[in-house]
Amino acid sequence: MLSRGFTSHSVNGFIGAVGNTPLIYLKNLSEKTGSKIYGKAEFQNPGGSVKDRAALGVVEAAEADGRLKPGGTIVEGTAGNTGIGLAHVCRARGYRCVIYMPDTQSQEKIDLLRMLGAEVRAVPAVPYDDARNYNHQARDYAQATPGAVWTNQFDNTANADAHYRTTGPEIWAQTQGTVDAFVVGTGTGGTLAGVGRYLKEKSDGRVQVWLADPPGSVLHAYVTSGGKLMERSGSSITEGIGQGRVTNNLGTFVDKLDGALHISDEKSIAMVYDLLDSEGLYIGASSALNVVAAYELAQKLGPGKTITTVLCDGAYRYQSRLFSKKWIESKGLAGAIPEHLKKYTVLD
Repeated sequence: MLSRGFTSHSVNGFIGAVGNTPLIYLKNLSEKTGSKIYGKAEFQNPGGSVKDRAALGVVEAAEADGRLKPGGTIVEGTAGNTGIGLAHVCRARGYRCVIYMPDTQSQEKIDLLRMLGAEVRAVPAVPYDDARNYNHQARDYAQATPGAVWTNQFDNTANADAHYRTTGPEIWAQTQGTVDAFVVGTGTGGTLAGVGRYLKEKSDGRVQVWLADPPGSVLHAYVTSGGKLMERSGSSITEGIGQGRVTNNLGTFVDKLDGALHISDEKSIAMVYDLLDSEGLYIGASSALNVVAAYELAQKLGPGKTITTVLCDGAYRYQSRLFSKKWIESKGLAGAIPEHLKKYTVLD
């Protein structure tokens, strides 16, 4: 199962290095709100993102129930980071790895997946109810391939269980049980559901758990409307978060959420630059969205609270976009970046 060892000790390979990431105090935002705001440094996982936990969790579950045999094949539909985590785990465990992903994802992710030995199959970015959706193609390929397992990250609750067993307990221990709220964006729903369930149980319901949602996702409206699912429209610069449906992972916890926050792309891109400038943190847009949500939640709950969120991954996998003046202008986001931070748009 996922390693519970201390980081001051040696660990057993890639698998043993997953988890036990630091909780980073965000000084500038904390001082502005009078609360303590922390980001869980999931970019320090060995595969570079929070998805290492889910990847290991779903593989271990497939091994435990006998579906995955030595020399077998792992198949997944992913926007990138789960695929990268799976590619690492497959190398460590000796499995073949086949990844289906939308063709809109960053080239950095695709290149890294291939470098790790995964077979990448980029397919059209179409809605979930379209048979060509990357998740359905991954499922169909696994069903037609002997010895293959579709890990099904969106609806396989081994994903949320991994966070219930590891990420939640880590946050509780790192805050000495003083955490008042946890907020995070969601794609599969695994992090939100797993961490949320643990913190609610451990605190007897005291800890508030909120959803952060980008443009183009239906989940903010779903939560704030009391469970009415709208038709999905629009899009976001964030990758891997936002949804058009309630996944099985999210479904294990969605009725226990305390609220939801809609975070615009303008706020997310501004926070990417602000955190680099004020905290020295080089993070992606999804991580920045989470920090914006933590900041807004701290303002909503009032001073003296301890707010936690997740720094999903670094900006390295997105730098050709996030720090490109041309790309930012093409998204209509140039005005969202304060003048004193535009010095970081160093790419043409």
